[in-house]
Amino acid sequence: LLKAKGDLDGAEPLCRRALEIKEAALGPDHPHTGTSVGNLAQLLKAKGDLDGAEPLCRRALEIKEAALGPDHPHTGTSVGNLAQLLKAKGDLDGAEPLYRRALEIREAAHGPDHPDTGTSVNNLALVLDEMGRSKEADELCAKYAVAIEAAFRGK
Repeated sequence: LLKAKGDLDGAEPLCRRALEIKEAALGPDHPHTGTSVGNLAQLLKAKGDLDGAEPLCRRALEIKEAALGPDHPHTGTSVGNLAQLLKAKGDLDGAEPLYRRALEIREAAHGPDHPDTGTSVNNLALVLDEMGRSKEADELCAKYAVAIEAAFRGK
């Protein structure tokens, strides 16, 4: 609630305490612990502490991969979160393969016309465009636009 109200400094100790509780109750490798790690990473990112957020993003991803598998949708969310962080840090070369992986996970889990897949398409297209590869970004968007249009026509 504090984060939603913009009180990031007030939210941080509560977020850290929630993580401590999850680790104590569930262990350091439980997927819910991974979610709390990821939440703290997102909070630090929102505060502008990208260097502090990165190891937490990586840890959240490791937990999700180990607990849920590399292709689980929640793992895909953690992959996408790390990609967004790297993009925010200006590491587009590091972000691109993660955005691609998040897209692959979401498409496999939900299909090409799901909103989560669309978000991943958009994220990858934006980083490609920022890398000066706008033609590739346009082709990616066009490919998925056909799937989305077909899905809406069928409904």
